[in-house]
Amino acid sequence: MIAVIQRVSESAVKIDGKIKAEIGLGLMILLGIEDADNQEDIEWLSKKIVNLRIFPDENGVMNRSVSEVGGEILLISQFTLHASTKKGNRPSYIKAAKPDFAIPMYERMIQVLESELGKSIGTGEFGADMKVSLVNDGPVTIVIDSKNRV
Repeated sequence: MIAVIQRVSESAVKIDGKIKAEIGLGLMILLGIEDADNQEDIEWLSKKIVNLRIFPDENGVMNRSVSEVGGEILLISQFTLHASTKKGNRPSYIKAAKPDFAIPMYERMIQVLESELGKSIGTGEFGADMKVSLVNDGPVTIVIDSKNRV
């Protein structure tokens, strides 16, 4: 799994012109799922995201997690994170998981993140044409690949 994590002061996702979910202070996460991903990736990545110390403390040092600041999470599926651009100019998405595998993994990721955070999170809709807006706070953007844990 690849996660692009952005610290935001606000973020929203619209589908067909209607807001599906919106958050204030927190994390907007783009999540790419591949066939090699499993429950261990979900558990590891969820813990990493919820405990990632990228919010400022009273001294302005990034030393607090999203849970410590009472922040929210917006999770958006994005298969294009697994794009291969090695050959030619048209990206290949062969590494991205197909919906029959990716949807249950995405749904499980939502459940585990909610459990780790202790509250509901906002989500997009798998496979929908979504319009995502955000105000990146900092800016702070971090990319985590669950296959690069060592």
